Amino acid sequence: MAAYNRRTFLDALGTFSATAFLAGLAKPAWSRNLDKALLHAEDRAPHQLASDEDFWYYVQQSFTTSPELINLNNGGVSPSPKVVQEAMKRYLDFSNEAPSYYMWRILDQGREPLRKDLARISGCSPEEIAIHRNASEALETVIFGLNLKAGDEVVVSKYDYPNCINAWKQREMRDGVKLVWVDLNLPSEDNEYMTAQYTKVFTAKTKVVHVTHVINWSGQILPVRKIADAAHQHGIEVLVDGAHSFAHFEYTIPSLGADYFGTSLHKWLAACIGSGMLYVKKDKIAALYPLFAAPEAKADNIRKFENLGTRPFFIEQAIGKAIGFYDMIGAARKEQRLFYLKNYWMTAVKDIPKVKLYTSLKPGFGCAIGVIGIEGKTVQDFDNYLFNEYKIHVTGINWENIHGVRITPNVYTTTKDLDRLIIAIGEYAKA
Repeated sequence: MAAYNRRTFLDALGTFSATAFLAGLAKPAWSRNLDKALLHAEDRAPHQLASDEDFWYYVQQSFTTSPELINLNNGGVSPSPKVVQEAMKRYLDFSNEAPSYYMWRILDQGREPLRKDLARISGCSPEEIAIHRNASEALETVIFGLNLKAGDEVVVSKYDYPNCINAWKQREMRDGVKLVWVDLNLPSEDNEYMTAQYTKVFTAKTKVVHVTHVINWSGQILPVRKIADAAHQHGIEVLVDGAHSFAHFEYTIPSLGADYFGTSLHKWLAACIGSGMLYVKKDKIAALYPLFAAPEAKADNIRKFENLGTRPFFIEQAIGKAIGFYDMIGAARKEQRLFYLKNYWMTAVKDIPKVKLYTSLKPGFGCAIGVIGIEGKTVQDFDNYLFNEYKIHVTGINWENIHGVRITPNVYTTTKDLDRLIIAIGEYAKA
């Protein structure tokens, strides 16, 4: 995403500051401390700040972390910082005073400013952004909205998300499109290899390629732009699943070469649960049918994809606070911290006998998400051990050739949390 450090953000918005952002919270101690930490971090490069536990401790205080367990499954759904939680609760109370008035006439008026903010951090036009409830809804809008006929080929991967795979299988059953499957030997640190796995199956009948930017099973980052450029040379459209990449590390949606892009906002942006976003390149909007019928199905207006009926406006509007928090921390700082945390624990355990890592330690091929397996141990036993003995919450992965537990820290995760994980892995591997 566009590199917005705090100084450039202040220049762009003039009066915005961490103090202004937190002003509505009556300045509790945690917010005053975070404000000071941000000011002291002004002149430090993101990679220098990545290992500064004092700074990230103050970020941690912005969340309501559980004292009972260590949550290392932020990849499934991330908790929201306090400012987002409080905004959502406030908007919910507001809505219930007179729902049809406050939701439709007041809160609904915040959608256009929110659209502009989402477009800003995405690096695209607001006229290319629709607000949805999750990545599945956004991606399935495209999958079911594309004008495909029997015999048209769609390139998909065995490592794509199940909801997307099932949606494409429905199109295969109902419309007779042909799914062409890509296999990948992961983890990989070879962009040419990964690109070739897609391009070698392109034919004159290929109409769409579905590319998962970050594979949820392992944290592998795919070379989306290389695949997209090759696809466009053959007149093939590109749908990108950005559920695990958006607000995780820096890029803009146009830089991916995507024609269509869907993401969840309740993962790495840390917005409220049940928020997502769809991007459709401007010249592709008119030909794409909306998933929920609109008055003008062939209109070139991005808003035709938002005919969802009554929905939780209090969740939608709280997205704005998540964007504010993301801006305040800074995209570059966040990326460097997440990469540092993943490599912190993986480096510590990689040489333990029986340990198998399914995620690259190199930049550009992985960031926050890491997967580890133990030879001779089942995934379920490993998962249970971490939780029962150390109260560490992760998620088990058994998918294709990946068999391990997925560990996904977030900006509130401390190295003390990861030290506990490292001890637990060492003990379990020796058992």
